[in-house]
Amino acid sequence: MTTPGPLRALPATHGSLARGVTSPVPGTVFALALTGGMTLGPGDGRELIFGRNRPEVHVCLGEDDARVSRRHGKLTHRDGRWWVTSTGRLPLRCPARLLFTGEEPLPLATGYTPLFVRGSGHREHLLEVFVTGPEDAPPPPRPGDVTRPPRVWLLTEDEKLALVVLGQRYLRHEPRPQPLTWRQTAEHLAELRPGAGWREKRVEHLVNRVRTTLSRDGVPYLTREEVGEPVGNALNDHLIRALMTSTTLVPPDLTLIDPP
Repeated sequence: MTTPGPLRALPATHGSLARGVTSPVPGTVFALALTGGMTLGPGDGRELIFGRNRPEVHVCLGEDDARVSRRHGKLTHRDGRWWVTSTGRLPLRCPARLLFTGEEPLPLATGYTPLFVRGSGHREHLLEVFVTGPEDAPPPPRPGDVTRPPRVWLLTEDEKLALVVLGQRYLRHEPRPQPLTWRQTAEHLAELRPGAGWREKRVEHLVNRVRTTLSRDGVPYLTREEVGEPVGNALNDHLIRALMTSTTLVPPDLTLIDPP
């Protein structure tokens, strides 16, 4: 039996955990913020603390934002799984609900989980968490199989920026998200890049170009014929979800639009 490894640092350049991780020990947790993170093998009582006060936490989150608590939360291993607990003044936003201080910890599912803390102004601080495969039923070894990475589409700088603005509610994992309108997206882009000529028609053209590319590559429900009338926001909704499922867009891309 493999002994769980010690606490190990993850550099800020590690890359999004949404694209997957590897570990020889099932049940290993990875936690990553904008400035770096940590990974730790399973074991009852083990914990990773995250928050604003770098000397007192394992993963520093929102170091320059006083709305984030010094010790805002922790990941704890017990009963064969990892749990997240909120200890800050503001709640943690999990994919399914808000988690407040004093509430029972939430169990983390195997795989990727983004956690958000609302900061000052419009800022949101992301903690990416990934728990590797279940300890009680590890998948069989397949050393000869060819690795099948997700299909990631290449986007231009303008396309990616426009899509992150358009789909920011999805990237923040807000409940029942909807795409921004063309007008809202253009206004937000004009605030981010004044003088760059962002208009509604330009945004619509860029997004439709990406949608056409994905549709030609076999991604379903990206045309009016497939969706049916009334279309509403369905085409952009399916597009954003397809880009996130393929990890072409991931929550850390929000750094493109967060204010300094």
